[in-house]
Amino acid sequence: MKLFIYEHCPFCLRTRMISGLKNLNMQYQVIMEGDAETPISMVGKKVVPILQKDNGEYLIESLDIVKYLDELDKPRFATESKNNKVDEWIKDTANDIFYLVVPRFTKGNFKELSTPEARQAYLDRETQAFGDIEVLIANTEQYLAPVNQQLQLLEPIIAERQGIDIDDFKLLPLLRSLTIVKDIEFGSQTQAYIENLSDKAQIDLLYDQAI
Repeated sequence: MKLFIYEHCPFCLRTRMISGLKNLNMQYQVIMEGDAETPISMVGKKVVPILQKDNGEYLIESLDIVKYLDELDKPRFATESKNNKVDEWIKDTANDIFYLVVPRFTKGNFKELSTPEARQAYLDRETQAFGDIEVLIANTEQYLAPVNQQLQLLEPIIAERQGIDIDDFKLLPLLRSLTIVKDIEFGSQTQAYIENLSDKAQIDLLYDQAI
């Protein structure tokens, strides 16, 4: 099987998580930013992640890919959540998270940005979606303060979690994204969660790129 991904993308990270947790024999291919032709040739639109199954068929939508890979064999990790606390936290926090991490992604060391053309394509795309990137970085505190506050509210939610379920495939990718933010303040429970689950899922963190 093969996964077509961006290295920075939190939605792609969901699929990397399940592959790592289950130790699947997975090939990864990074699609360059600005390359619409490759995904369109496979699934008819510009989208990642894309899973190419062993039979050559393609599957899109990150959580659909997670569930498909999870059902291939045991143990199962993407079971349904027992409560909605994680979903509520994400709903309250995700907007500010993206305004923090996306500007930093545009400056990051990712394979999909490894040519000047690809980096410019990504910068243009995200400027259109989020606004002037340099202004957003200059206004970091506007988004950092509420995210740090929300991270304190996350502490008891993580403390009561047991095992791994579908919520982890929503939460860890956002928290991993935040490791590219220099002054982010993870609580002790959250820090341990990030380190333990990323290790189990064989996921790289972004502290060395933090700005």
